[in-house]
Amino acid sequence: MIDKRVRDCAEALAGIEDGAVVLFGGFGMVGHPMMLIDGLIERGTHDITIVCNNAGTGTEGLPRLMELGRVRRIICSFPRTSDVFSRLFAAGKLELEIVPQGTLVERLRAAGAGIGGFYTRTGARTQLAQGKEERILNGEPHVFELPLHGDVALIEAWQADRWGNLTYRQSGRNFNPVMATAAKITVAQAHHIHELGEIDPEAIVTPGIFVDRVVQVPQTGAVA
Repeated sequence: MIDKRVRDCAEALAGIEDGAVVLFGGFGMVGHPMMLIDGLIERGTHDITIVCNNAGTGTEGLPRLMELGRVRRIICSFPRTSDVFSRLFAAGKLELEIVPQGTLVERLRAAGAGIGGFYTRTGARTQLAQGKEERILNGEPHVFELPLHGDVALIEAWQADRWGNLTYRQSGRNFNPVMATAAKITVAQAHHIHELGEIDPEAIVTPGIFVDRVVQVPQTGAVA
C-alpha cells in the first residue's frame, strides 16, 4: 500500500546530506515550509545551497539557517529581504547567485520537465548574463539559461492524502508546485491530511507522483 505520510520532521528529512541543493517554496513567508526548515536546523545539515524566491524575513526560518552557518550559497531573486543575509554576504560568508523571478521559475520548470535549457530576453546584455551563451532571436538578444535541479524540495501544502496528492490555499501556491517537480526528493508539510478520495481530483495541483514524503503541521490562526 502506498503511504507517503511520515510521523515527524526527523523522518521526513532523513537522508538529506551535507552539501545538498535544497529548494524552498514560498513567496515571502506565505507558503514557506517553516516546520521543515526548523527540522533541517535540528538535523544539523550544513554546507547547503538554498534555492528560493527570497532570503526570508526576521530571524526565523531561512535567516536562522544562514545565521547558524549552515548555508554556503543562495540562489534567489530577492536576497535583501533579510538583514541576516545582508550582513553575512557583506562579510563574505555567503555566495550569491541572483536569478530574475520569472527566470527562476522557468529554470525550475525546465528541471521538472526534462528540458535542457531555454533562451530568454531577461538579463541579456547585463551582468546577469556574464559567462552565458547569447543569441539573437527575432532581432532581440537572448541569454541561454540552464535548468535548476534540487537534491531536495521542501514545500508547504494546504491538503494532502497518503499518496502525496497536494492542494494549496490561495497565494500559498506560489513556487511550491514547480519546486515539487524539480528535485530528486520532495517533502511536503501539509495542514490537513485526508483519506484517499476525499480530495476532489479536479482540485489537486501537485500529483503524488512528484511527492515522496508528507508530514502534517499544526494549524495556526483562525483560518480552517
